[in-house]
Amino acid sequence: MTERAWKIPESVLVVIYTSALDVLLLRRADADEFWQSVTGSKDALNEPLALTAAREVGEETGIECGEDSALASQLVDWQVQNVYEIYSQWLGRYAPGTRYNTEHLFSLRVPERLVPTLAPREHTAWKWLPYRDAADACFSPSNAEAILLLPQFAQ
Repeated sequence: MTERAWKIPESVLVVIYTSALDVLLLRRADADEFWQSVTGSKDALNEPLALTAAREVGEETGIECGEDSALASQLVDWQVQNVYEIYSQWLGRYAPGTRYNTEHLFSLRVPERLVPTLAPREHTAWKWLPYRDAADACFSPSNAEAILLLPQFAQ
């Protein structure tokens, strides 16, 4: 019998945007009414946050922004974090007794409204919206707040 691999309660949120401050949102496959930015947990405790962010962007959208990519310099760590209570429907993914997640905020500026390649097990649809509309569409208050901070962090 194999041991269950619990999610690490440390994650990234990556706001993908254009110079016009249009933001890419993804609809969750496991909650149709939930629109969000790219999110994801570390794969290992020692995984650098920038690597987590680039990996999650690639996995969820097909947009490459890792170290040797053309967009590598556009992935920015805001040095901002949120600590929030994990939604009850997802608590079972974490080790017993885990109630909070620490989320690190990043942004990725892309040259135009790109067409993402979605991971169908994670997301079922995508849309680009002006940043204020994108914030209004998010189910997560921390995601909405991050999008509203975008003008401060946009390159």
